[in-house]
Amino acid sequence: MEALIASYGDASSDSDSDTAIATRATAESVPIPSTQADVVVLPPPPVSLLTPPNSTGLMDYLQAGQPNRARSFPHVEGNYALHVYIPVYMPPMSNKEVVHFLKRVSSLVPSLHVVDADVPLDILCEDDHKLEQVALGREFHISLGRTVPIRVHQIDSVIMMLRQRLQFQKRYWIDFSKWEVFVNDDKTRTFLSMEVVTGGLAEISKQIQSVNEVYKLHNLPEFYKDPRPHISLAWALGDINDSLKRAVEEETKRSGIGGSVHKLIFSCKFGGIECKIGNKTYKICKFHDE
Repeated sequence: MEALIASYGDASSDSDSDTAIATRATAESVPIPSTQADVVVLPPPPVSLLTPPNSTGLMDYLQAGQPNRARSFPHVEGNYALHVYIPVYMPPMSNKEVVHFLKRVSSLVPSLHVVDADVPLDILCEDDHKLEQVALGREFHISLGRTVPIRVHQIDSVIMMLRQRLQFQKRYWIDFSKWEVFVNDDKTRTFLSMEVVTGGLAEISKQIQSVNEVYKLHNLPEFYKDPRPHISLAWALGDINDSLKRAVEEETKRSGIGGSVHKLIFSCKFGGIECKIGNKTYKICKFHDE
């Protein structure tokens, strides 16, 4: 069961889950050596696997009638998808302004879908309550590393080393103060995201460095050299960076929220670090206060 779920696993924070212009992946493409024989064509997974609880990334197959998307790396028997992230929950008091922003952007870019739920955003925008529930009432993820495939014999070692380097963390505030657009590495998906540019950036950057150290010891690809921590709220097929950026800039100028002056959109307290491997989630850190 784990291998099956991992086969249809997430490609985040992810991050759910980053270049000088905002065209790097939220759902990262990971180049790994493969041959044509390595790529296994899989049948659609059971419906229960399409919406797993606490899903940390994008599903490979969508509900009937939704556009299809390619997986970020080919399935190889015995591989499990690894994702290290900070869980993020949006406080209800922030929902009203965010809902209004999403409705305005969706009216300009109707091809957007809600991340993880894979529901067209413009349909949800017809009902503010549903929009809040589906688009905002969920767990988001700040990715601390790329989503990559690992072998089963690496799992215990990865978890142990992550805990050694990250087990004790101080609590801090994370400020989301900029709306941004990201495009994944292979330009198959574009994301509407909120970026961390002030409060929490230094702490998250250190945590990314620690994850990089663990990845390097396991011969896994490290994160971007200039990481840009963020959470993603919506996605669209293909590279629509230009049109989505124009819509975001137009709305941030009109509302004055999440623009160049970095007016705060919302804040949340750092709630820990988790690691998802296949369908299992591992708690990585504990807290201590000064």
